[in-house]
Amino acid sequence: MMKLEPVRFIGEQVEVTFDALPILEKTPPCPDGFIWQGENFRIVELLSERRDFERRGRMGRNMRPSHAAAASTRGSWGVGRFHFRVRVVGDRIFDLYYDRDVKNVDQRKGSWFLYREMG
Repeated sequence: MMKLEPVRFIGEQVEVTFDALPILEKTPPCPDGFIWQGENFRIVELLSERRDFERRGRMGRNMRPSHAAAASTRGSWGVGRFHFRVRVVGDRIFDLYYDRDVKNVDQRKGSWFLYREMG
C-alpha cells in the first residue's frame, strides 16, 4: 500500500450528499459525495474511517469520571467527530469529517469539513 502524505490543508466547511439519507443525522456514515468551491466530488471508495469522542477544553472537565469514560466510547450531545478518508472520481484522496458540535440554538445539527487533500 502506498504511503499517503498531506498535499495541502483545506479546513473548509462543505456540503455533503447522500444517495439515501442517514438514519441518524448525528452519527452519519460516509457520504456519497461533497461540494467544495462549487465543484461536485463523487466518492468512489471509503479508504478508512474513525470516530473521536474526546471532550476537549472546558468540556473535558465538566463530567464525573464514570460518565466521561462512557461518553468517550459513544459520544455525548454535541461532542464527537466522524473522520473519513475517501477516494473521489479522478483518484484524488481527501480527509473529511463531521463535527457534532452545536454552533447555536438555530444550528444544532453539526457541520461537515474538508480537512485536507492527501497524495
